Amino acid sequence: MPEQPLIALLTNNDDDVYCFRLELIQAILKAGYRMLISCPDGPKFEVMEDIGLKKGEAFIYDNPPIDRRGTNIINDGKLLIHYRSLFRQYKPAVVLTYTAKPNVYASLVSRHLHIPVINNVTGLGSVVNERGLKQKLILWLFKTAYRRSACIMFQNSTNMKLARDLGWVKGDYKLIPGSGVALERFPVQEYPDGGNGINGEPIIFNYIGRILHDKGVDDYIEAAKRIKKKYPKTEFNMLGFIEPTESHYKKELKTLGEQGIVLYRGSQKDVKPWIKRAHAIVHPSTYGEGMSNVLLENASSGRLIITTDNPGCQETVEDGVNGFIYHGGDVDALVQKIETVVEELTNRERKQMGLNGRKKVESEFSREIVIRAYLGAIEKLVDNSKARQL
Repeated sequence: MPEQPLIALLTNNDDDVYCFRLELIQAILKAGYRMLISCPDGPKFEVMEDIGLKKGEAFIYDNPPIDRRGTNIINDGKLLIHYRSLFRQYKPAVVLTYTAKPNVYASLVSRHLHIPVINNVTGLGSVVNERGLKQKLILWLFKTAYRRSACIMFQNSTNMKLARDLGWVKGDYKLIPGSGVALERFPVQEYPDGGNGINGEPIIFNYIGRILHDKGVDDYIEAAKRIKKKYPKTEFNMLGFIEPTESHYKKELKTLGEQGIVLYRGSQKDVKPWIKRAHAIVHPSTYGEGMSNVLLENASSGRLIITTDNPGCQETVEDGVNGFIYHGGDVDALVQKIETVVEELTNRERKQMGLNGRKKVESEFSREIVIRAYLGAIEKLVDNSKARQL
């Protein structure tokens, strides 16, 4: 009896595998396919072992040489050669790619080896804030990679329209609700007591994400400084790893912590306890998001949202219903939205906004929607491949 088709999933970080692709991986395995996962090793693979997904047993594992934010041509060439060798060895029936470098280099290799690829545009990253020749080169690489894709999954309509306008799309494409949120993994959490920033219990705000300038961390820090002066019974946390290219934040966050302005909590294996104790999530991103998973997870947990009008952020909020939207980069507007939460809303109103967010993600952003889209696309491509072999 022939082996079942092998589906390869490629990404650049173990967080991406566990936090955003776990249910898809489980669904693909349950459908009878074999799996190859190519991703740099990290602690989330240990967490996956605890639920029965052990490297080398539940799936074939590959540890690729990815320099996620680097621009070294030699290193990127090594990655391309690595993918070529990997695909020749295992001969996947379909390749699923996520994040910039796997999207580009695995697509180029897949085209050469006649392997159908499904790309996921998880956002355009920092390229939206680049200018000149560097931006043009990156956009050209995207165009070259995507034009031969069997299917492209777009996480927001802005990126989809841009890609079509730039001539990137020649094959099938779909609009999906980001990575979707695993509703059962992020149930509604009990809402904490909270005062008005001066009296009563502290009002707690979280930033959850990479410590990266384009994610708006400087705006968050400045807003915290202003709010703490006026409303001392507030707390501002930051959770996430500091990008190696932006290590200057280590010293700044240490000082801010000593001053009690912003408390840096480091990178957490499980953010749910931190979501539980907070009243709101602040996501001040001007980054090229696909769809913000942080916002979806917090909304699913019953927490109100403050975020920007950036694509991939604004879609998660009905302004004034489950949170507030402001123009990215406008610190004064961010401070005003935080003040609204602290001063104008009762704790019961804050809680209700969080519950409104849960209803929104249940109807629009369930991960099951994403899983169905992927399984349908994979089945179609596998069937087409079998038909050609007859």
